[in-house]
Amino acid sequence: MSSDQERIRERIKELLRKPGNGNCADCEVADPEWASYTLGVFVCHSCSGLHRNIAQISKVKSLLLDPWSYSELEFIDSVGNNAAKAKYEQIVPAFYYRPTSKDCILLNASWISYREGSLWKRGRDNGQYLSRKFILTEREGVLKYFNKHDAREPKAIMKLSTVNATFQPSKTGISHGLQITYLKDNSTRNIFVYHEDGKEIVDWFNAIRGARYHYLQVAFPGAPNSELLPKLTRNYIKEGYMEKTGPKHTEGFKKRWFTMDDRRLMYFKDPLDAYARGEVFIGSKENSYTVLPGLPANVQGTHWPFGITIVTPDRKFLFACETAEDQKAWMAAFQIVISRPMLPQEYAVEAYFKHKP
Repeated sequence: MSSDQERIRERIKELLRKPGNGNCADCEVADPEWASYTLGVFVCHSCSGLHRNIAQISKVKSLLLDPWSYSELEFIDSVGNNAAKAKYEQIVPAFYYRPTSKDCILLNASWISYREGSLWKRGRDNGQYLSRKFILTEREGVLKYFNKHDAREPKAIMKLSTVNATFQPSKTGISHGLQITYLKDNSTRNIFVYHEDGKEIVDWFNAIRGARYHYLQVAFPGAPNSELLPKLTRNYIKEGYMEKTGPKHTEGFKKRWFTMDDRRLMYFKDPLDAYARGEVFIGSKENSYTVLPGLPANVQGTHWPFGITIVTPDRKFLFACETAEDQKAWMAAFQIVISRPMLPQEYAVEAYFKHKP
């Protein structure tokens, strides 16, 4: 062994003696024999295999068998297990279980911010559920799925900046059903998925929330958790059936499924449609948006008896509810949104709706 190699080996031993580095950063087993030279941590042989599966995030080498450079070791010295864990685990909920060397490899894999697996996805046209491969990667900032498990190119790429997930057992009729939405060409796209194992779908949900959290930390540096946490995922303000008419108010009323997602009011022919038939932006009262009970006197056509009129700066939208209770509930939902001042980024969304082709 050359003198240079000997110095590198001695340097590795020095680093391993530093507090926290003598145990695996993931499972805490003693005397780790591998290290990630991109994350700056020491890991055991078992956990190194998990890191190799996420090579786009973590690259590992054996401390005993692989060559090391001084620059790689200096980077590990600048980070180390304790500092890396403080950074990456600072938002882990208190109830999350920390895997140990005695736990199964799948549980240890869940500790790393990358997720890959199979989910049953509903077909856009035929409604049939088929197994699809999904990958969530924070480094790329996307959630993607593949029509075939050996496919090289994804069928869809969903940017974490627009992804939302919400449990929908009643709507889908599946106890472990999840609705994932994202923006495609600034229009909402729905994907309905499930897994036979309830824990698996919950783990996917939490993984999406975790990835969204890290995205928001970068997008809004310095923002407190009180502002970021409500943005991770959101339940819809309200969903249900109403009737609607067209912009001329002379067309017949048609029954549609409506979803109030923040300031986007979307309507679908069927609750499980992949795309909305239309979307309406609901602004604030300061920007001349109002909601009124009832319909204008000159409205034509047969419709449900309990009307709602939404007034925007450009036009009026007319809806009808089947019962007074439905009307009251929808009015309350619209008021929640209209009474809230618009955020700066919402003005850009409003402008898009106004000029939407």
